[in-house]
Amino acid sequence: MTEELPLTDYDQLPLGDLKHRIRSLSEEELRRVRDHEREHGDRTPVLQVIEARLDELGRGAEPAPGDQRNAPRVSGTAGEPPISPAHSPDGTTPLRHGVHEQTPSRGRT
Repeated sequence: MTEELPLTDYDQLPLGDLKHRIRSLSEEELRRVRDHEREHGDRTPVLQVIEARLDELGRGAEPAPGDQRNAPRVSGTAGEPPISPAHSPDGTTPLRHGVHEQTPSRGRT
């Protein structure tokens, strides 16, 4: 059913991207997205964003120009960290204060 939605990769969009991408949707398209969300994810923050935009449209706001079906595809999944822990620097153990000789050697050889 995601293919029928007016947003590319809807189910992988982070909330921040969703807030921007729904601005170009018509009221009917936004209602389809809302119905899909209720049936599948039922995420309260997402539904709040959609309902707020529907309210704006109901008060006379116009959809922004552009077609979200042409937006670039999402790479990765929502909530996935942008880098892996393997790229973290060494020596991230927190310092133990007040205990002599038990502080990790940071940069010492």
